[in-house]
Amino acid sequence: MADKLSVLLVDDHAVVRAGYKAYLALSDKIGLIYEADRGEAACQLYNQYRPDIVVMDLSMPGIGGFETLRRLLGRDPHCKILVFSIHNELVYVTRALVAGAKGYITKSSTPETLVTAVCKIALGGSYVDPEIAQQLAVSIAGEQDEAEKIKLLSPREFDVFCLLANGYTVRKAAEKLCLSYKTVCNHGTVIKEKMGVETLAELTLMASRQGLIEVRES
Repeated sequence: MADKLSVLLVDDHAVVRAGYKAYLALSDKIGLIYEADRGEAACQLYNQYRPDIVVMDLSMPGIGGFETLRRLLGRDPHCKILVFSIHNELVYVTRALVAGAKGYITKSSTPETLVTAVCKIALGGSYVDPEIAQQLAVSIAGEQDEAEKIKLLSPREFDVFCLLANGYTVRKAAEKLCLSYKTVCNHGTVIKEKMGVETLAELTLMASRQGLIEVRES
């Protein structure tokens, strides 16, 4: 038993936990399985038992999934966490991975996938559902393509791009850059052509993905 992996299963639905626990218990590589119904309890149990891996949902009452991630990794940077969520949207996946999760699979995954992911992560690897991993790759490639397009902007066009994306009107951008209203309008048209977009909203979204949106203090 000592050589087997220990797992902390975190989900607010008892029936769901029972099902996943049954799947995991079928593996001869997995031993003790602890259960928590929310993040607060998960943090306490982790401190008490130090399981090899935490398998957790994101949508839970109390502090919620992302705060649980933060707290667990804050207390133990080596904590290995597999997110097991109903959400397959990339915004959830990227936030979880950036926060420090070692893997991400959805609840539509097969039981075999769950066991495979648990074992791989517990032994020091990482695991992302293949379909999600493919979407991530496409998304990253798209962001890299955006970065290359931005590099094609002249210094002045880049200045205009950043100001417009950060909410400046054409007139305000013109005042800030000491340019005429018409010149900024012309720059805006050229920027949209180079970026391959038609609206200011698309420019703003692109700037956000590239980390060019300023966070303004309230």
